[in-house]
Amino acid sequence: MSEPEQYDVAVIGAGPAGLSAALNLVRATRRVLLLDANRPRNAATLRSHGFLTRDGISPLELRRLGREEVDQYPEATVTQALVDDVTPDGQGGFRVRGSWRGTEVSATARAVVIATGLREEFPALPSLRAFYGTSVHSCVECDGYDKAGQPLAFVCETADVVDRALLIAAWTDDLVVYTNGVAPLDDDGRARLRRAGVRVDERPVADLEGDRSGMTGVRLADGHVEPRTGGFVRPTWHVDLDWVSVPLDRDADGLVVVDRAGRTSVAGLYAVGDVTPPGPEQLIVAAGHGAVTAAAVHRDLVGGLDALRDHVQ
Repeated sequence: MSEPEQYDVAVIGAGPAGLSAALNLVRATRRVLLLDANRPRNAATLRSHGFLTRDGISPLELRRLGREEVDQYPEATVTQALVDDVTPDGQGGFRVRGSWRGTEVSATARAVVIATGLREEFPALPSLRAFYGTSVHSCVECDGYDKAGQPLAFVCETADVVDRALLIAAWTDDLVVYTNGVAPLDDDGRARLRRAGVRVDERPVADLEGDRSGMTGVRLADGHVEPRTGGFVRPTWHVDLDWVSVPLDRDADGLVVVDRAGRTSVAGLYAVGDVTPPGPEQLIVAAGHGAVTAAAVHRDLVGGLDALRDHVQ
């Protein structure tokens, strides 16, 4: 077997956070391996918003443009691969292994940036996926403007239902919150929503209704259909990092604990984007965090990761 390729940094994940980190690292003349399985969480979203100079662009197009920008640098190697494991290489760095359609990828890197994002799990409504990304969204900061003033639904089964509903209500005065009989609501929460003019329906939801033009309503288990032209859903998010063989500090939600520059509890391992607290964030925010982490990685490599490891230990 041939010796693995050697890099300064392996960036795993090519969303805005990973692409921004990779771009800034190659511009620091670092040899960078960018690995991505091209399975973005927002693949169903037709347009993304709030990204300066790219407002309304398709998230997939934004990723394509980002890959092309990184790939134009001779210091960059952009490879499609699903990473199988990241392990210490015994030389103070990391061994990165992956594969894609039968082709193995093996490399070593002095530092690794984890930018793989999250996996979403939605309430069990049969037609939700059909409307997700067009009529129904998860990010109100990204899509609230385009739903402003409409009769909206908010399907939420988690304990943060009140705070999230009040945020959505800033864009419309006709909002119905559906707890699906799951989300916990106390009297104080109901009162807060009532004062904001938000209706609450705690009955079980059967499905969303609509046609090719989009969502038209919410059908409850008892047969009642409430007309709604769109809405928001609160997914639960999961961090899948079984492929990282070294233990990382994680918070109660499983997100990777980092300092302000993206350093994890393991020297040489960094994390950025949705995989870090507070979780899902706007694309432009993730890209900004990627740039901050890239600067930290470069500085740490200049200063010597061995000294940083001694500090962490």
